[in-house]
Amino acid sequence: MSMALSAFFLMFFLLQHLAINLLSVFSPDTFNEVSHFMGTNPLVQFALQPVLIFAVVFHFVMGFILELKNKKAQGTPYAKNNGAANSTWFSRNMIYSGMTILAFIGLHFIDFWFPEINTKFIQGDWSGVIEGVDGYRYHEELVHKFSNPIRVAAYAVAFVFLGLHLAHGFTSAFQSVGANSLRKKLEKLGKAYAIIVPLGFIFIALYHHLNH
Repeated sequence: MSMALSAFFLMFFLLQHLAINLLSVFSPDTFNEVSHFMGTNPLVQFALQPVLIFAVVFHFVMGFILELKNKKAQGTPYAKNNGAANSTWFSRNMIYSGMTILAFIGLHFIDFWFPEINTKFIQGDWSGVIEGVDGYRYHEELVHKFSNPIRVAAYAVAFVFLGLHLAHGFTSAFQSVGANSLRKKLEKLGKAYAIIVPLGFIFIALYHHLNH
């Protein structure tokens, strides 16, 4: 149950994060305004952000624990059992997509979160501006990061793995809270979510790379 609840929270965050980032494509000024609001709002910074970090850590730690328990109970790795009759190889090896996504989160933190923490909490600069750039700095920083083709490729690969992870995790989360009667509808919704959300992020990265 706790694993499912953390999954719901993270899936909602992904939608919110995607919606804000899409503004960087269609309305850079609005993206800057929203980013500055989120980056300086005390409720977001000191309440929601710690909850988000806890949810990420909890979800991955619980995932590894459940993986170890399952392997111990079965006595053999998932990839070698006979579960293929009722499930896909990928659904039996969520740990690998999870590790890839965790590595991506580390890259994402290095690119955006750590510099933001340094600027605001170490340098004490909450203005949201940088010298030589009109308006807020957020759009400029985003475009700069995605000018590197290697970084864009890494993001694209990571979001493909995220989509594969979500394709199974979305339905599993609802089943964990007793929504088995809606399985077919949830599978369709889960597939749509697992395709649209990662593609949205990939589109953003490619757009800024090709238009920087």
